[in-house]
Amino acid sequence: MSHSAYSARAAAVSLAALALGAAAGAPAQSPEASDWGYYGGDMFGQRFSSLDQINRGNVKHLGVAWIYRTGELGAGSAQARRLTFEATPVLAFGRLYLETGTNIVIALDPVTGRELWRFDPRVDRTRRYAEYTARGVSVWVSSDPHPGAGPCVRRIFTGTVDARLLAIDADTGSPCADFGSGGQVDLTRGLRIRDRPAYLVTSPPAIYANVVIVGSSIGDNRAADVERGVIRGYDALTGALRWSFDPLPDSQAHPAAAEWNLAQAAGTGAGNAWGVMSVDEEHALVLVPTGSASPDFYGGTRSGSNRFADSLLALDARTGRLVWHQQLVHHDLWDYDLAAQPVLGDLGVQGVPVPAVIEATKTGMLYVFDRTNGAPLFPVTERPVPRSFVPGEQAWPTQPFSALPALVPQRRVDPADAWGITFWDRGKCREKLAALRNEGIFTPPDTHGTLEFPGYAGGVNWGGVVFDEQRGRVIAAVNDLPMQVTLIPPADLETQQLSGLYPRAEFGRQAGTPYAVRREPLLSPWGLPCTAPPWGTLASVDLNTRRIVWQVPLGSTEDFTPWPLVRDFGMPGMGGPIATAGDLVFVGAAMDSYLRAFDIETGRELWKYKLPAGGQATPMTYRAGKNEQQYVVISAGGHGVLGTPRGDYVVAFALPPGAATVRAGAAH
Repeated sequence: MSHSAYSARAAAVSLAALALGAAAGAPAQSPEASDWGYYGGDMFGQRFSSLDQINRGNVKHLGVAWIYRTGELGAGSAQARRLTFEATPVLAFGRLYLETGTNIVIALDPVTGRELWRFDPRVDRTRRYAEYTARGVSVWVSSDPHPGAGPCVRRIFTGTVDARLLAIDADTGSPCADFGSGGQVDLTRGLRIRDRPAYLVTSPPAIYANVVIVGSSIGDNRAADVERGVIRGYDALTGALRWSFDPLPDSQAHPAAAEWNLAQAAGTGAGNAWGVMSVDEEHALVLVPTGSASPDFYGGTRSGSNRFADSLLALDARTGRLVWHQQLVHHDLWDYDLAAQPVLGDLGVQGVPVPAVIEATKTGMLYVFDRTNGAPLFPVTERPVPRSFVPGEQAWPTQPFSALPALVPQRRVDPADAWGITFWDRGKCREKLAALRNEGIFTPPDTHGTLEFPGYAGGVNWGGVVFDEQRGRVIAAVNDLPMQVTLIPPADLETQQLSGLYPRAEFGRQAGTPYAVRREPLLSPWGLPCTAPPWGTLASVDLNTRRIVWQVPLGSTEDFTPWPLVRDFGMPGMGGPIATAGDLVFVGAAMDSYLRAFDIETGRELWKYKLPAGGQATPMTYRAGKNEQQYVVISAGGHGVLGTPRGDYVVAFALPPGAATVRAGAAH
C-alpha cells in the first residue's frame, strides 16, 4: 500500500471515528481521528493542520480564548530556575493532554481550559537533573476495546526526568496498575548508569501498535563513559521489554563494529535518541534521530566515524532490528546532535510519489531519504573539512553535505565582518573573532578557541519543521548564533568556573579525556552576537525547486535592549512552527515572548501576541465545542537556559464571533 493510500485510509477512519463520537453524544476521537493527536500533529510529524477557520484574512482578529495555569514553577526543587515548560499538548477523547517540566500530567477541557484531572508522579526534586523539561505525552488506545473492558483502555504514556516510563488512564488520570510495577517501568534497569540524575527522558515516546518506544536524554560532557543511548520497545499493556537496540557497538557482531575501536566503544556512552521519533505504520518502521557519542567536543577516546551516532536510524518497530541508517555527522566534535523529529510524507520523483523522510539538522542542512531503504532523494556529497590540531584527536576528513540549500551560512567569518551597535563594541567583536580558529563549518575545537558557526543550538533544534506536503515545502525556525568552544586543561576547570571571567559559559569536565571544555555564545560587551543579524529566522524551502522561497527574521530585541534600540533583528529561540490550511504559519520560540502568525506564501508577519512568559514551545491547533471553533494553543513557561521570563501558562486563542466568516482570500 502506498503512503497516499494509507493516508486516505487513515482519513476515512478518522471521519468515521468522529461521526461515532458525535453520535454517542460525547467526543471520542482516537489520536488518528484527532486534529492534533500526536506531538507532531499527526502520525507523520508534519505539523500541518487541515483547519482553515483561522486564516490570513481574519487572523488579525485572533484573541485569547482562555488561559490555564499549571501551578508548577519548581517549588522545592534544587534547580527551579532551570525548569522549562516546553510542552505541546495533544487532543484525544475530547481532552487536551499535556505535562509540566516535572512530569505532572494534566487533562483539560479544550473549550474552556478547565482542569479535568492531574497526575503527579512526584519526581525527586532534590536531584539536580541534566535537563529539567518535558515536551509532551503520547496517547494510545487498545485495538480491541470491548464493553466492560475496565480502566486503562485508553492510556497516556510519558517518560520522566527521573527515568521512568509511565502509563496513565486517559479517562481518570490514575496509574495503569497492570503496566510494569503499579503503572511505571524503571528505565535505568539493565543499563550502565554513571550519574542517575543525568539519565532521563524529555520527549514523548513513539507508539507502534502495542509497542511503546522510548529513547533517553543523557547529560553532556561529564565524561567519556556516560550512560549508553539504548533505544527500547515496551509492551503497551504489560510494560514488558519487547526489544532493545544500542546504537553503540558492544560486540563484533554489532552492525557498526567495523567503524569503531571496540575497546574504546566499551568506555563510550550517549549516541542517544533524545528527540522525538516517528513511526511509519505502513512499513512497520520507527525513525530514530541520534546524538553524538560522548563527550561532545573531544573524540580521541572514540576514534573512527562513530557510526550510528548522529544518525537517522530506521528500526523495525516490532523487533528493534536495524533496517537502514544514514550518518549525517561523522565523528561529531560540535554537539551537532540530530535533535529534530524526522518528518514523513510523499515526494514526487519523476512524477511518482515516493515515501520519504525529511531530517533537519543543527548544521542548518536538510536531508531527504526514501524511508523504505534510506536512499537519498537529493544528492549527499562527502566534502573535505578542516583537520584537528589537538594532540590525540583525529577529526573525520569529510562530512556529508546536502544538495538542498543550507538554512544558515557555512562560510568562514572574517574578522572584518564583525557586527556591533557601536564602533566600540564592533571593535571588541573583531578582536574576539581574530583570536579564534575559524575556517567555516566543521572547524574542530581547539585549545586556543574555535568559532563554531552554526553553533550547537542550531540550525534546527528540537523544534523541528513543518512539511506542507501539497506545496512540497519545508518550514523551519532556524538559529544563527555564533558560539565559542575552547578545550582547556582539566586542572584549570574549577579556576575558570570561579573566576567570574566567563559569566555566560558552560563547562564540561569530559572526564577520561585529556581536555575539559568551555563553551559560550560569542557576544559583544552589549550582550548581542558578534555576527550580523538575523540570529533567528523562519524559512520556507521548496523541495521541488531546491530553493529557499523566503527567509525572514524571527523575533526582536525587545526586553534585551533599551527601547530606542529595539529592532526586529531576529533572535535565537527554542520551539518549532506549525502551519495550517488557512495559509498561516504559527510560531513562538523567539526570546521576545511573542506568538506570531506569518503568511505561508510570502513570510509576511500578519499577527503577534505578547505571551505572559517565554513561548519556548511548539504550538498546536484543533476544533472543539458545538460550533467546532478552531483554537491555537501554546505553552508559555519560559526557558531556563535562554533566560526568558518564566511562567506556568497554557494560552488558547480563537476568533471572536463573526470573524470566522472572513476567508483567507480577503488578505489579497
